[in-house]
Amino acid sequence: MSTRKTPEQIADEERRYELARAARTPEEFEAFVFDPNQAIRAAAAHNPAADAASLSQFAHDRFWGVRIEVAKHPNTTRGVLLELLEPDPRKRGVVHHEAMERLISEGVSFDDDGRPIS
Repeated sequence: MSTRKTPEQIADEERRYELARAARTPEEFEAFVFDPNQAIRAAAAHNPAADAASLSQFAHDRFWGVRIEVAKHPNTTRGVLLELLEPDPRKRGVVHHEAMERLISEGVSFDDDGRPIS
């Protein structure tokens, strides 16, 4: 059974959300890469000021909600989008498909197995 968050925990979480939304430098984004709250990590990855290096770190998050924000972010590099593709067709999900759509919109072609063609 889980316990309710204390008012202090709620206030700390709100403070971290605001910091994630207001981050502007790679150092500020780095503070959120290992934040225990996946929604705060997703908020940081969604931040329009996130740079390619920060997004690359968020691309390795274990939760798909953070990785989908990386796939949708305009500052995400082609290399990071390619890393988000899942080679095993049985494991492909929303992150793979979002990264694939972005790559197609950038002119990348895919074969019948869903792998990018060089």
